[in-house]
Amino acid sequence: MNQIASTIYMNDTNYFVEIFLDPFNKRIRVDDYRGNSRILLEKVEELVKQHQAEKLIIKVRSEDFLTFIEAGLQPEAIVDRYFLGSDAHFFSKFYTPERKRNDHWITEDGIIQSIYQLNPSVDRSFPPKEYELRKADESCADGLSDLYKKVFQIYPTPLNDPEYVKKTMKDGTIYYIFTYQGQIVSAASAEINSFYKNAELTDCATLTEHRKYGLMKIILQELEKELMNNGIFCAYSIARALSFGMNAVLFQLGYSYRGRFMNNCYIYDKLENMNMWVKNLANC
Repeated sequence: MNQIASTIYMNDTNYFVEIFLDPFNKRIRVDDYRGNSRILLEKVEELVKQHQAEKLIIKVRSEDFLTFIEAGLQPEAIVDRYFLGSDAHFFSKFYTPERKRNDHWITEDGIIQSIYQLNPSVDRSFPPKEYELRKADESCADGLSDLYKKVFQIYPTPLNDPEYVKKTMKDGTIYYIFTYQGQIVSAASAEINSFYKNAELTDCATLTEHRKYGLMKIILQELEKELMNNGIFCAYSIARALSFGMNAVLFQLGYSYRGRFMNNCYIYDKLENMNMWVKNLANC
C-alpha cells in the first residue's frame, strides 16, 4: 500500500462509498456508504486486494446487519447512536491468518471483568496549581508532537509530526492539554464528525511521571463539555485492550464497553487489540 493515509470516494448508479485507506495499519475502513450493499462490498474487496490490506472494517447501519453477516464479515463493536441517532455496527474481515491470530484475548477479557467491578463513580480531582488546563491551538503543535513521541514508540497516526497536528486542528479536531512548567504533559483530542454529530475521544497521552493526578479524566470531561456545547452527544473512545488504566478511566467516566477490535492498529510497541467505549452525553 502507498504509505500515505487518504480518503477516497467510489460511486456508480447504484452505490456510494467513502473509504479510508490506512497503509500504516495495513487496513481499509469504510466510513460511510449508500445503495446496493452487495455490489459496494465487491468493489471494496477489489480495493483490498489491490492494496494488499490485511483487514477491512465497515461501519454498518442496523438495517444492513444481516446482509454483512451473510457476506462473511463479523461484528466486532457497536457505537450507539453514531448515525444521527442510529447505531453503527463495526464489521470486520481478515485477509491473512496472522492478522486473525491473537494471544491476548483471554487476558483482555479478564481486564474488562475487573474494570466492571470498580466503583463507577469518579471524584473530581484537582491537581496541584502548577498544572494548567487549556484548549490547544496551532502554537501547541510542537509540544503535542513531543508528548506523543515520548509516550508512544508506535502510533497509528503521524502525531509526531507538528504539521500533521496542525492539519487535524484545521479539519476540526479539538485538543485539550495540561502544561507543567511550560511543557505539555497530558493531552487528548475530540475528532468530530460534523455530519453525523458524533465524536471520537482519542490521542490520550500523559507522561509517566505526571499520571498520579488524574489529568486524563479532567481533560476528557472538558472535551465532553465542548462537544455538548456544540450539540454533539454521541461520544466514543477506542482504548488499548491491554491498558487497564485507560479502560478504567473511561468506565469511571460513564462509558460503556461495546466490543473489541482484533489486531486493529499498530500502537505503543506492536499490533494491538482495541476496546470500544461509548457514552451518550445527553444523559450527563
